[in-house]
Amino acid sequence: MIDTREFFSGLTALVVIDLQRGVVDRETAPHTAKDVVTRTGRLVEAFHGKRLPVVFVRVSFDAGGGDALAPLLDDAVAAASRPAGWDEIVPDLGARASDTIVTKRNWGAFYGTDLDLQLRRRSVTRIVLCGISTNIGVESTARDAYERNYPILFVEDAMAAMTAEEHAHAVGGVFRRMGIVRSSDAVVGALAGAAY
Repeated sequence: MIDTREFFSGLTALVVIDLQRGVVDRETAPHTAKDVVTRTGRLVEAFHGKRLPVVFVRVSFDAGGGDALAPLLDDAVAAASRPAGWDEIVPDLGARASDTIVTKRNWGAFYGTDLDLQLRRRSVTRIVLCGISTNIGVESTARDAYERNYPILFVEDAMAAMTAEEHAHAVGGVFRRMGIVRSSDAVVGALAGAAY
């Protein structure tokens, strides 16, 4: 097993997926959205403490939804109403003006955004991923990051899905083939000892 401290040998960014008002209001598993936000807040604080880049990714669409995907689906989900402020990053995360905010219109945070550009301009070579939903936004972003050759650390208890089974499949069946999976405590502890 890779020592978590080794992961932080390159310039590392925290990439937080979809922890916004309209997402964290949902029921999630196996971790509650509240717990995911709390643990992610600790990660944000630890990254800020080391002056490492923090990227908040949010999903948003224009008022008419014309830039939203509209595929033909066997398992169509009813379009939810989007109240004012649904796409705002949760204040409890402690975002700073110096943090990067990326707006996406897809599941993944790379396609159609400047995320890769923002990371490379800051000389980021590794990413730590967390957020909601494990098997949708986090997994889609991870697949693109993997194909761009970013080493990835997944923070298992700082992400959640709609069901525990979806979360477990992504973590156990996908993430371990693309990177390393650790707890938020392990990440915060490794960061404390990292020399940046």
